[in-house]
Amino acid sequence: MCELLAMSANTPTDLCFSFTGLTRRGGDTGPHRDGWGVAFYEGKAVRAFHESGACASSRIAEVVQTHPIKSEVAICHIRQANVGSVCLANTHPFIRELWGQYWVFAHNGQLTGFSAEPGFYEPVGDTDSETLFCDMLNHLRAGGGRDLPLADMVQMLVRLSSSYAARGVFNLLLSNGDWLFTFCTTKMASITRRAPFGPARLKDADVTVDFEAETTPNDVVSVVVTEPLTTDEQWDVYQPGEWRLWQAGEVVMKGSVPVQTQLGT
Repeated sequence: MCELLAMSANTPTDLCFSFTGLTRRGGDTGPHRDGWGVAFYEGKAVRAFHESGACASSRIAEVVQTHPIKSEVAICHIRQANVGSVCLANTHPFIRELWGQYWVFAHNGQLTGFSAEPGFYEPVGDTDSETLFCDMLNHLRAGGGRDLPLADMVQMLVRLSSSYAARGVFNLLLSNGDWLFTFCTTKMASITRRAPFGPARLKDADVTVDFEAETTPNDVVSVVVTEPLTTDEQWDVYQPGEWRLWQAGEVVMKGSVPVQTQLGT
């Protein structure tokens, strides 16, 4: 399966520690060697890096690990291909513009018998994930508008996610830069770090960080992943069908919908 990583914070924060742990799973401690990508929101813009090879041996991934790019929202994905060829066009996260904002999407899973209706947005690659993203944006574009209240927008996202989850595994990260929407059908976990901060140790690399030395007492930083990245922290595990909307590191809306337990990821 692929693995996901996202961050929501109340102040520009780098992802170096978590990204370092995730990259080891991309061809070293894990089999996800079929591409990787990460997108950082910087104001209204998005700084993105993509490669079709393994991130564990990537010089570009090494630069991202060691260069502290500050962001309030970031989304990352490492790929183990099941639908679509191994190529740059098929690497997540995918990015599109809607209503004057860049929307960033990453997906873990596989759907059975899904075909999108024709619409304004079309996939560039041949993955079911990018097709899902385009289908989701086409529904939002047709059924909403830039002035749609956030609560109504979220309910549309929940309805769409529920319909996709009925066809298979649908673990989702989605953001427009203002918020981060997450939806789980099989595996997802999160952690929120706030004062008093302490140390943390990665599971997949011999790296420990003292967050107290890297933060201020007002900082709130939340990380959402497929599998917990650290060995000495308590992660909050999502339940199948659970969704959460994050803003500035906090959960501002949440809920759950019925989903069938799916085999495979």
